Amino acid sequence: MAEQKNVQYHLAVDVGASSGRLVLGHTENGKIILEEMYRFDNTQIDHDGHACWDIDGIYNEILNGLQACNTARKIPTTIGIDTWGVDFVLVDEKGNRVGDAVAYRDDRTQGMVEEVNKLVSPSHVYRECGIQCQSFNTIYQLVALLHEHPEQIQAARRFLMIPDYLNYLLTGVACNEYTNATTTNLLNARTKDWDSELMDACGIPQRLFAKPIMPGNVIGSFTKEVQDRVGFNAKVMLPATHDTGSAFLAVPAKDEDAVYLSSGTWSLLGVEHEGPVTTEAARLQNFTNEGGYDYRFRFLKNIMGLWIVQSIRRELNGVTYVKGDKVSEHAIRKEGDPEIGFGDLIDAAKKESDFPSVFDVNDERFLSPDSMIDEVQGACQDTGQPIPETLGQLMQCVYHSLADCYATSIADLAALTGRTYTSINIVGGGCQDGYLNQATADACRIPVYAGPVEGTSLGNLIVQFLADGEFDNLQQARDAIRDSFDIKLIEPSQK
Repeated sequence: MAEQKNVQYHLAVDVGASSGRLVLGHTENGKIILEEMYRFDNTQIDHDGHACWDIDGIYNEILNGLQACNTARKIPTTIGIDTWGVDFVLVDEKGNRVGDAVAYRDDRTQGMVEEVNKLVSPSHVYRECGIQCQSFNTIYQLVALLHEHPEQIQAARRFLMIPDYLNYLLTGVACNEYTNATTTNLLNARTKDWDSELMDACGIPQRLFAKPIMPGNVIGSFTKEVQDRVGFNAKVMLPATHDTGSAFLAVPAKDEDAVYLSSGTWSLLGVEHEGPVTTEAARLQNFTNEGGYDYRFRFLKNIMGLWIVQSIRRELNGVTYVKGDKVSEHAIRKEGDPEIGFGDLIDAAKKESDFPSVFDVNDERFLSPDSMIDEVQGACQDTGQPIPETLGQLMQCVYHSLADCYATSIADLAALTGRTYTSINIVGGGCQDGYLNQATADACRIPVYAGPVEGTSLGNLIVQFLADGEFDNLQQARDAIRDSFDIKLIEPSQK
């Protein structure tokens, strides 16, 4: 079939903690058409005693994906990259990377929260920056690096978040994008610039940071080297480079009192606000204020999410993730057997619907354990609850705990904002988990709207569409999403 004439393609490069994808988007008669052009695995590697991202491998896969667009003769006019937050690299005056791209699940930040609290009060940090305290926040990673490798800080000339660095490799232009910069816990929520007082208190050199640039700006075109490799040139545009910022843009909510939930490796649950909420009550509830497109704020709770389910599945299949070559003693798949899939885990959970135990999914014991199964069982034992022994009991415990956490977080959100929330809009890969969607509707006692699946890629593309004038405003773009994709309604069960 011949390629359509006069089709203007845009490309979302969406790199998550477990996989990356390149998704082409264009519009036809007001509807959005997506086409996945390339997909690759993203796994952490061990290097010099740390869990790291294979950043060179990620970049090479992006180039492979761009080549796939050229092969298909579907050339994007703009591309945008989004990734997870908090992680970074340093580059020297020649543009070479200094050190590794250490992953947020690495344990180098142990004790760093307490270290920073000695330098500046947590209440002050939250009041200025509005970001929830998580041990892997960039502020703690940088202080850990100052302790372990001060020579790397000394040699560095620029601090770049992961998407910033990938953009730099494509264009030769080094810049800091706003939405990802907010996840560092070093950006002042009101000035929307780096907090010099906080940096000075922590000994973090301000010379490494450039004033953040907003989504919607073009930062450059491909270097000649990239053009020679992929076979074409394109403009590199900044979307909301923090994947949650992109995902929230794609929520096609009709209801003004809707909660947004970006469901994937992490579950990000919250609402959009015009300004940050940095009260002491919000800090104590550990809510965060992440910056978004057009200086919107996402007031939300980071929840461990499907990482727990993903880790259990890997463990049962005898697959390691970060920690060396150890194969879990819980592996039940024999060589030659088909892999245990997510559907198998759901089917097992359904058979144990009455299993009562629940646990705190946000406990740091689940961040990067040697055995996720052992940690879930240990959490139940430590709280005096029945210990899940079968696969069905284990998975029912996980699903029940996630749904309960969503319900508790919505109740906390309502108390902090003084609003009553009447629906949940779930986007991202996790919206395909019908069992969890139903459990969530039941626990929260409000309807769930599930979809679209490609929420992050869509939000990335929306910024490109808006910048190119294909939609007049964000609401029009969100209306187009609702008209273009299947959104499933899940009502609470009658009990």
